[in-house]
Amino acid sequence: MSSETALPTVVRVKLCCSGRPGLFAAPSGADAIDLRVGLAVVVETESGPAIGHVASMLPAEAVPCAGDGIRRIARAATDEDLGIRRRQEQREREAFRIGLLKIRERGLAMKLTRVDQLFDGSRLVFYFTAEGRIDFRELVRELASEFRSRIEMRQIGVRDEARMLCGYGGCGRPLCCATWLLAFEPVSIKMAKQQDLSLNPSKLSGLCGRLKCCLRYELPEGILPKRNEVKDEAIPE
Repeated sequence: MSSETALPTVVRVKLCCSGRPGLFAAPSGADAIDLRVGLAVVVETESGPAIGHVASMLPAEAVPCAGDGIRRIARAATDEDLGIRRRQEQREREAFRIGLLKIRERGLAMKLTRVDQLFDGSRLVFYFTAEGRIDFRELVRELASEFRSRIEMRQIGVRDEARMLCGYGGCGRPLCCATWLLAFEPVSIKMAKQQDLSLNPSKLSGLCGRLKCCLRYELPEGILPKRNEVKDEAIPE
């Protein structure tokens, strides 16, 4: 295979601020680095540079076609990068603590999930879950004054919360959403009935409190519904 058509080296990188590892292409030519599992690297993301660790090497035959949304590894992380990240983690823990206090003081109906500081230090991102819309304008002003930084409040769903926090399912394995599942698909109680499963809520629910994602991909071959043919359902009482 010629150099013009050679596939890029692609690895899975576990970001410090993410649950599931993402795919990233290694630099080539003069910028090439010796990648190995556990190596700390700086990568390019939608939000800017981020730091993570190589989780696994992707076999050549499994490398997706170019242009499938694979971002680049910028470089190997230095000791200075790792020192910056450790200080940021301390600030994230402090921001989480103060954020919880201010949410309780204001009686806001929201649950704070985690706080991330972007690697470039441009802003703090507060992830939270809530049943409906929350007016957090005063909260943002207080947090911005406290941390002298741009504040972003990002509402997520309960499944996104489980993926972000990780954990173990009833099967004893790490959560699928935090390890390999690329997207959330709608899951209905009908899928459990088609597999003759007990309709016991404690058996059907995941850590997120919703129907387990594996109810969908464990359906017998040939009866898996299309995405637009089923709506996500809550667990029956």
